[in-house]
Amino acid sequence: MANPEKKAANKEARDANRDPITGEPGAHPVGAGVGAAAGGAAAGVLGGIAAGAMGGTAAGPIGTVVGAVVGGVAGGLAGKEVAESIDPTVEDAYWRENYAARPYYNANIPYDEYGPAYQHGWQSRSRYPDRSFDEAESDLRRDWDSAKARSRLSWEQAKHATRDAWDRVTPR
Repeated sequence: MANPEKKAANKEARDANRDPITGEPGAHPVGAGVGAAAGGAAAGVLGGIAAGAMGGTAAGPIGTVVGAVVGGVAGGLAGKEVAESIDPTVEDAYWRENYAARPYYNANIPYDEYGPAYQHGWQSRSRYPDRSFDEAESDLRRDWDSAKARSRLSWEQAKHATRDAWDRVTPR
């Protein structure tokens, strides 16, 4: 029979999301990476606009690079913060318990069809930390075909569940 203390220690180690390099708890490389990319891209665009406003001086391209780096760091931190606040096990349990009370619920559609839509919502929130659901919806719609796994829901059926999960994990 397995040792209960060892099982608890293994679960704690898995749940710590340890950084693969430093070993620190709370690492969310996907959320941080996606946030960094989004922040860096936004900062690069803003830096490019600033560079154009400066008339293309030598400081313009350097300002663009510095802006991209600073934006990447800020975006990475925002993505990491959102990702750290989401526990997929808790989210799945919450939605499994509550989906039937939602206004879009259809009694002919089991949770296994809705589940991927909820997961798409809570996972996508950390990919788009600086955007509202409405601002990200076209990207969410595009990504639904790969995110839905075996769900047969169309985007029109899934978007309400996706938005519910997105809203639930959005920091207030």
